[in-house]
Amino acid sequence: MTMSRQEWMDEKLDQIRDILKELHRGARFEDLKERFREVLRGVSPWEIPLVEQELVAQGVSPLEIASLCDLHVALFRESLMDTRLEGIEPGHPVDTFLRENEEILKDSEKLMLYASSLAKVQGDERERVFSRLRELASQLRGLRRHFVRLQFLLFPYIERRGLTAVPRVLWTKQDQVMAKVGKLNRLLANPRLEDASYLEEVRKLSDELSRALVDMIFRENRILYPTVTILLTPGEWSAIRLEEPAVGYYRVEPREGWRPVEPVYPHQIAEGISEEQIAQMPQEMRAMTSLMESRDEHVLVRAGDLELRNGYLTPRELDALLRTLPFEITFVDADDRLRYYSARDDLIFYRSRTVLGRKVELCHPPGSVHIVKRIVEEFRAGKRDVAEFWIDMGGRKIHIRYFPVRDDHGNYLGTVEVVQDITEIQELEGEKRLLDEDQPGAGS
Repeated sequence: MTMSRQEWMDEKLDQIRDILKELHRGARFEDLKERFREVLRGVSPWEIPLVEQELVAQGVSPLEIASLCDLHVALFRESLMDTRLEGIEPGHPVDTFLRENEEILKDSEKLMLYASSLAKVQGDERERVFSRLRELASQLRGLRRHFVRLQFLLFPYIERRGLTAVPRVLWTKQDQVMAKVGKLNRLLANPRLEDASYLEEVRKLSDELSRALVDMIFRENRILYPTVTILLTPGEWSAIRLEEPAVGYYRVEPREGWRPVEPVYPHQIAEGISEEQIAQMPQEMRAMTSLMESRDEHVLVRAGDLELRNGYLTPRELDALLRTLPFEITFVDADDRLRYYSARDDLIFYRSRTVLGRKVELCHPPGSVHIVKRIVEEFRAGKRDVAEFWIDMGGRKIHIRYFPVRDDHGNYLGTVEVVQDITEIQELEGEKRLLDEDQPGAGS
């Protein structure tokens, strides 16, 4: 006798309940994976939320069902993974991106589960589910670390080769995701748990965000990563690996295993994309190569450039840059001699070239010399990292800070004084994200 679809689904629900009981008793995820795979045979990934909602309707706690997300993602990750990514070494930047995406996929499922369950549970259970939802929404703010590593560490390498359309599309979608994350957090900040329209608004926005996250993961795992593993060399991945800890990660840390080699940065790349590489790309990316721009052949390092820690400048550029900054800089070297100042037209404290080489204690009023000498000595001894003052002068608020300047090994090189008029800064309120049309230079 043929089983109806409803009878078949009821049997699946009973089996899932049994697995939940085993998890509750302490069974390991790995031990249940194959059994769960068999239960879900014939159930598409897109039907899983319907199964979960049926369990909630039958009285199973959404918080308990959330424990299945690890199993679910482990089983369906293959549908979001390109086979060309198999064999990525642990600790390789792509390995870290993929592991982050598994966490994002779990969180997207929990997000939808919690939000859609709010209207179906009551009392303390609703409060608990809402609390988890709010925690999850706050956690999703950390997605920015995942996105920033893509935008500023990975995208420059494919842009250098002329593939600029792909980063533009992905960046736009990432901004849309973060906008939804921000909107959801604002919505959850003022809960109205007895208001049906509010619960529906939360469900709808969570659904939009959850779908956007799954779409993003699909694009990354099936299109972006298979492409960049073809294009980038070990040296390029090494540069990304060296830079990424400063940005941070989403719910994972890089694994041990992969070892970087000599780093190669985008401006050092001379080759473009070969026909052979294009042929190996995912179909969606091959189609995008028709929009490919000419390879970026810009030569970064010029004759006469000073090589700085994070870039290259001519002495002329460096001098103009320091004079353009909206604050005054004065540098005193390790011998306590005034060696440099940024000469702005609107200097707050008078400086002239006649003070170059002067002892620092002779550059201050006798009444404050002892303070300056103490600060410098504490900097030299490593006992202080900043000295800060603010004064009122001519109706303006002036902020003065001293910082020790040290090399990579902590050796004292001198002291820098930074002076800034913060009168207008103190008056800032709210946000301003776009250039005003009536601001000088706008639209030109």
